[in-house]
Formats: sequence, structure tokens, C-alpha cells
Amino acid sequence: MNVLVEARQRMPTPAAWLVQGVEQADQHQYLTFMLGGETYAMGILAIKEIIEYGSVTEVPRVPSFIRGVINLRGAVVPVIDLSARFGKAATTVTRRTCIVIVEVASGNAAEVETQVVGVMVDAVNAVLEIPQNEIEPPPSFGADIRADFMTGMGKVNGKFVIILNIHHVLSVDEMASLAGAASGDTANT
Repeated sequence: MNVLVEARQRMPTPAAWLVQGVEQADQHQYLTFMLGGETYAMGILAIKEIIEYGSVTEVPRVPSFIRGVINLRGAVVPVIDLSARFGKAATTVTRRTCIVIVEVASGNAAEVETQVVGVMVDAVNAVLEIPQNEIEPPPSFGADIRADFMTGMGKVNGKFVIILNIHHVLSVDEMASLAGAASGDTANT
């Protein structure tokens, strides 16, 4: 985990690299983690820290993929169950369950805002360097998750790792519209 902290200290925040025009494709370091028996990866540029799964306060009338909120040094941080976000069963909490704290950008290039979000995963594996020539484009069909949630399929030790486009997965605008739809459905019942 010290590797991740050191790497984060040398890298710009997601808002900075969006504004500066640095493309996500330029990065080669990824945090790998387990979710429902599959290995996923996300670029380390967006990751702020990894914490142990603790007490999450449930919030009424939110989509099922929002587990609740946590208090992170005085800030209220929503926690997203990544498995439920992908339309699968909710994550079962074990002693290896972690929350990956991610900073995602929203808005356009002229007006970039960042939001800190917690992502619940089964277990964190390691930070790996995946060369660009070892990354294949995402499949257009047959994947368990939406195609726009993936940036590619990385080859690591002869196996594929699903590389997530964390800014699409955690799109604040999309999740807000889903939350609005969920509360509207509840209001109509």
C-alpha cells in the first residue's frame, strides 16, 4: 500500500489531468482488486486511499448500489457497492472487504468539479504496471458489465483483467439521475 501512497504523491489529481489534457491512456499503473471472483483494475491516478470496510450509515431512498455514507476525516463520502452497480448481487462483507476512496471528475473541461466516492470491493490485490501493448480494447458483447464501464482488457500473467473506466462507472451525473429516479419511484408507490 505504501507503493500506492508514494505513486499518488507524484501524480496530479483527476481534475488536474483532465484540465491539463493528460489522457488516461498514458498511465500504466493500475490497482487490481477482486469483485465477485473476477479481477478488475482501475488506474491509480483517481485513487486517494484504501481503507478497511467499517461502519457505513445507510441512507434512505437511494439506489441499491449506494451502500450508504462514511465519515472520512469529517467529510461525508458516499460508498458505492461496485458489484451492485454492475447489476450483480450485493457484495457480502468479509474481513478482506475494502473501500477504495476515489476522486472522480464531473462537468465539462471548462468547469471541472471533483467528488470523492468510496468504492466497495471484495479484496485489494496489488498495484501492477500493465504496458499499453498488453491492453486489448473492451469486448462489444459478452461481458458481464456495460461496455462503457471498461477501458480495456489487460493481460497479466496469461489472464485477462478488466480495466475499468472509473469515471463512467462512478459518473456523478448518472448516479444522481438514478437516485432521482429511485426516489421518484418510491414516491409514486
